[in-house]
Amino acid sequence: MKHKTIFIALILIVGFLTWRFIRPMNIFVVSEAFELPMQTQDAPPMFPTLRAEECAVCHKAIYDEWSTTIHSQAWTDPYYQVDWIFDGSQQICHNCHIPLDRQQEYKVLGFHDAQKWNPILEPNPAFDPQLQTQGVTCLACHLHNGKIVGVIGDTNAPHPVEKINNPNQMCVRCHVVPGDRWDTFYRFPPCGTVTEIQESRGESLIEKIAKLDCVNCHMPVVERTVTLGGKTRSVRSHLWRGGHDPEMVKKGLTITLQKTPSAKNDNLNYVLALTNTGAAHYLPTGTPDRHLTVHLRVLDASKNGLAEKKHTLKRYVIWRPFIVDLWDTRLKFGQSREFNIEVPADGKYIEAEVRYHLLDEARRKRINYKNQDPINYSVYRRTLQVR
Repeated sequence: MKHKTIFIALILIVGFLTWRFIRPMNIFVVSEAFELPMQTQDAPPMFPTLRAEECAVCHKAIYDEWSTTIHSQAWTDPYYQVDWIFDGSQQICHNCHIPLDRQQEYKVLGFHDAQKWNPILEPNPAFDPQLQTQGVTCLACHLHNGKIVGVIGDTNAPHPVEKINNPNQMCVRCHVVPGDRWDTFYRFPPCGTVTEIQESRGESLIEKIAKLDCVNCHMPVVERTVTLGGKTRSVRSHLWRGGHDPEMVKKGLTITLQKTPSAKNDNLNYVLALTNTGAAHYLPTGTPDRHLTVHLRVLDASKNGLAEKKHTLKRYVIWRPFIVDLWDTRLKFGQSREFNIEVPADGKYIEAEVRYHLLDEARRKRINYKNQDPINYSVYRRTLQVR
């Protein structure tokens, strides 16, 4: 009887672990904030299609900026499409990438499961394929209770206006993603940049959205008119530059390459130091695939390689059978990390490069993403003559 009980227990354990390896990969908790698409039935009548072009009639400069952003490509981005399909085409992803109800081909009537990963769907008669292609469009952020929300509360606008005191409120719907689940051992979940800000600042809880500084970095102040023919004032740009923009990443990093004495011998020693001086969250942030690489090389007089060192700054996560955050070598806000290389006697040059990777090459191959644009780029490259 004892052996039979052990055998049955082993079968159950093997069966459970097998299921954990083949089950759908649900990597975060579906919160009330984004379990359903945004309802648009109360949109002002001057926006019959909800398309960005309707906003551009008055807000042309903002529309032109938005058109260049990843927000505008949140649905059409080729990597997102390949990755989304590879991970099972989960409907919940729509609620941030195409958040308006009319952008979605199906209506969500409810859920088959308590975790809200298995929605009850029916065809959406109000579905607009053209609106879908606009991703995170203007009204995804600015429509609330039938009014257009913003930090300027002019009452003479041709549509109802609701003033908000803190524009960071618009960011948190999709950038606060919870991960507290029995089978999940995250320090912070993917897409949960706000959670990273908490830890990066050494805070256990952000009690007020005002403590976030999303807009100060990603929507810097510019002087211009809000509407055509309006008065010039201080307003926010609508560019939201981030990891896809090399100049934005460079602003977040301070990088130095300096000679230091060697503790071992008379050889020269060079230290490359990276400091996150500009990003309130970890750097890099976003999907766990994003990472930095550091490459140091010593060259002889003919520029032939004599020595090299490579380092990776990334987040290491096990996804199956349970999600476990193993370790994280990315840079918190204000944190520095140093990498050294020794220059032998015949070394004449030192070459240093730091690259930002939007996607891990192994992941690219696994999902069969045939990228047209580079998935990594250089944020620092320098060659010094050392002798």
